Amino acid sequence: MSDSNTTNTHEAAGAPRRVISAKPVVLPAPAGRGEDLQVRVSAPATGGDLPVIVLSHGFGWSMNGYAPLADHWAAQGFVVLQPTHLDSRTLAVPAEDPRTPRIWRHRIEDLTLVLDRLDTLEDSVPGLAGRVDRGRIAVAGHSWGAQSASVLLGARVLGPDGVPGEDMSDPRVKAGVLLALTGLGDDLTPFAAEHLPFLRPSFDGMTTPALIVAGDRDQSHLSTRGPDWFTDPYTCSPGPKSLLTLFGAEHSLGGIPGYEVAETTDESPARVALVQRLTTAFLRSALHPGDTGWRTAAAALESDPHPLGKLQSK
Repeated sequence: MSDSNTTNTHEAAGAPRRVISAKPVVLPAPAGRGEDLQVRVSAPATGGDLPVIVLSHGFGWSMNGYAPLADHWAAQGFVVLQPTHLDSRTLAVPAEDPRTPRIWRHRIEDLTLVLDRLDTLEDSVPGLAGRVDRGRIAVAGHSWGAQSASVLLGARVLGPDGVPGEDMSDPRVKAGVLLALTGLGDDLTPFAAEHLPFLRPSFDGMTTPALIVAGDRDQSHLSTRGPDWFTDPYTCSPGPKSLLTLFGAEHSLGGIPGYEVAETTDESPARVALVQRLTTAFLRSALHPGDTGWRTAAAALESDPHPLGKLQSK
């Protein structure tokens, strides 16, 4: 590891804990990947039976992104694992690279490798080994990262013949948070259909509990439809699922990739805080049956006289 740091969190709610972060933790590359997998590990400095979130970044980002989510979740008692996928700008893989057509699949394999090598990742943070609950694992992702994470929950990519491809779901994963996940492939623009053929999902088998988060102003250049395209993962998958629709939110959902980043055109600390609260409550309740935090958070949003979003569940 070339970097290790400890930060004190300043979250106002949920009794935040001191967080220890280590990066890069390097996992040897599997065949065909060509680059070793770099992972950032963030975890509470104290406590045991810590649940795990594997967080998949959006296109071009890396393990260094998504601090508003990763830091918050770690401060709230989760171990957060952030791999750097091959599309990251930090790796500068050119478009003509022979791996490019398969990057979508390498991304999914990255997430599986992280779960396979939990021992190595635990050992990277002093004092973390033995404090991780292997039975409480969730995946999360934003944009392309949500597409990657959704496959571990049971989504499948349709082939040219319209038949679902390989089932790459992972039984170790008990819940998911899918942020700005693209919808059905029938609505792709001609460019997206030609160049991004993996964006043709089937959500029929996505049976793992998940919270889908969509912005009602997220107009994608990949789709011929409007922002409702991002609600397809909820509408077209079986329960148990919940959908949080954020009012006024574009693709960055108020700024979840990072603070003051250029890609955020809808910067809203309040919107990000809502995503933090609701995703944390959802994951706690999904991973700890009997936890009432999700019901409480949902009721609070429903009773808010000036809500920033709305919830649906099935």
